[in-house]
Amino acid sequence: MELVDRFLAAVVAPDPGALADCYAERVVIEMPFAVPGLMPARLETTREELRAHFRAGTAVRRYTDVANVRVHAGADGSTVVVEYDVHGLMHATGERFVLRFAMVMTLEAGLIAHTRDYTDPIAGARVLGRLPELVAALTG
Repeated sequence: MELVDRFLAAVVAPDPGALADCYAERVVIEMPFAVPGLMPARLETTREELRAHFRAGTAVRRYTDVANVRVHAGADGSTVVVEYDVHGLMHATGERFVLRFAMVMTLEAGLIAHTRDYTDPIAGARVLGRLPELVAALTG
């Protein structure tokens, strides 16, 4: 799974914008556990918009390691499920964190064309200091 290896290496690369090179020119990202009002459940975007988004994230945090990787290849040859933990560091506080992911990737021409990203929205909001927004969105 060359693309998966490249993807995981790019997650912690010095230039996180390089992660966008793993994606097709147009991509759909679905986040079934997204909290309405805090994150979109579906995003249709371009590789270059992703590149800008990934780079912007480095203003607040840096991913330092990927661990506990499990890769499951689908029988159709175009679907891959990747489970992994991302270790990181918040710039403002120096706080270390771990986020766990399960990502279902649909590949086309050797690039990621569609994903379904499953992660814990509470853990993500806590790391980003957005827990009050999450609570407000849920209790709205």
